[in-house]
Amino acid sequence: MENDRTTTAPTRLRAGFVGAGFMAEVHSRAARAAGAEIAGIASSSPASAARAKDRLGVEQAYDSVQDLVQDGTIDVIHICTPNATHAALAEAALKAGKHVVCEKPLATNVQDATKLVELAASAGTVATVPFVYRFHPMVREARERIASGQTGRISTIQGSYLQDWLLSRDDDNWRVDAGLGGPSRAFADIGSHLCDLLEFMSGERITQVGALSRTLFSGRANNKEIQTEDLVAAVFATEAGTVGNLLVSQVAPGRKNRLMIEIAGSESSLQFDQEAPETLWLGKRAGSQLLVRDPDTLSPEAARLSVLPAGHPQGYQDAFNAFVADTYAAIGGDLRDGLPTFQDGLRSAVLTESIIESCKGGQWVDVPYLKELEGVQ
Repeated sequence: MENDRTTTAPTRLRAGFVGAGFMAEVHSRAARAAGAEIAGIASSSPASAARAKDRLGVEQAYDSVQDLVQDGTIDVIHICTPNATHAALAEAALKAGKHVVCEKPLATNVQDATKLVELAASAGTVATVPFVYRFHPMVREARERIASGQTGRISTIQGSYLQDWLLSRDDDNWRVDAGLGGPSRAFADIGSHLCDLLEFMSGERITQVGALSRTLFSGRANNKEIQTEDLVAAVFATEAGTVGNLLVSQVAPGRKNRLMIEIAGSESSLQFDQEAPETLWLGKRAGSQLLVRDPDTLSPEAARLSVLPAGHPQGYQDAFNAFVADTYAAIGGDLRDGLPTFQDGLRSAVLTESIIESCKGGQWVDVPYLKELEGVQ
């Protein structure tokens, strides 16, 4: 029997996109799946926007970002550009009264991220950041089992996010340039996802970190000097006294997008692996099991996100589709559980700066608490 659960937004929105690369493709597919009109796109040049218009099936290419955000027929702006441009673009969109979906990192420093949180609140618009791994059904199942006490009191958390796409000195990308990507690369790019998912699943917040980073190549293609890290290892403590460790690397051979979190409690352990998102490992002293995604047996939130019947695998794009659909639902007044907002983007900036500080000083750092983060989780 086909599953009739849905995450599509109740109203048809007109979506505009800034940027014409891979993430714009992902965002536009998700927006289309959520029922939006793929209305406009702006990029680094009119020619780039025109090419993307044809490639992505967008109604109109704009000569500039300003033209796009000032178009009164556009309801929501998706920002899919290099990191250092996010803050200014999000600010312009918010000031134009648009709802905003901004790629992470929301900003490359806490000051800019805080400003955006305050601006979004005063504008009264929906402003979200795609921490999309929250939208895997088995992540929601793990979160529910922890929140309901089935796991018991959490004692340890271990997590890693491993990739190999920058393994060689000849591998290059705009993200390795601190001027475009910001002062942190591996942690800000993928460690942010890891920490967001860790806190989202466990319900606990990291309060102390001790970290080390390494940059394997002082220069990459075209003799570019590299100032950002290839990997980060960290230990941490949470407000509840849980201890844990993290490993983030973009130079791990054979690992393409391996985001893994294991949370151990007094009754059982839970492990989620993003490269095998259809299952959740439940560890027990006796009788460990592998729970397979089946909407008929999952918690309500996990079942809601199970848009395909059991045995029909869901993956990254499905999670992204669900995130955008929930964002659009919030625009329509239906705020659903677990939607990552600009507050979560600020939280990520706070953690990133704490990691940078610890790496530089070689010591434990207390993660600051900001009033703007009240209500996050």
